Amino acid sequence: MSTSARFEEAVQWLMATPRDRSVPIVVQLRERFGLTPLEACLALKEERLRLVRAL
Repeated sequence: MSTSARFEEAVQWLMATPRDRSVPIVVQLRERFGLTPLEACLALKEERLRLVRAL
């Protein structure tokens, strides 16, 4: 799977899944999708932007 596909999958997962507060979300994204720390942070940013645009 390409980096952009993993990134998009991570963003979609963030939008659809309630947060598990027992583990930091960046750690969850790195483990689940194999993202780098920077990619995980950008996925969080993208998720928030999409949520705001949807309002």
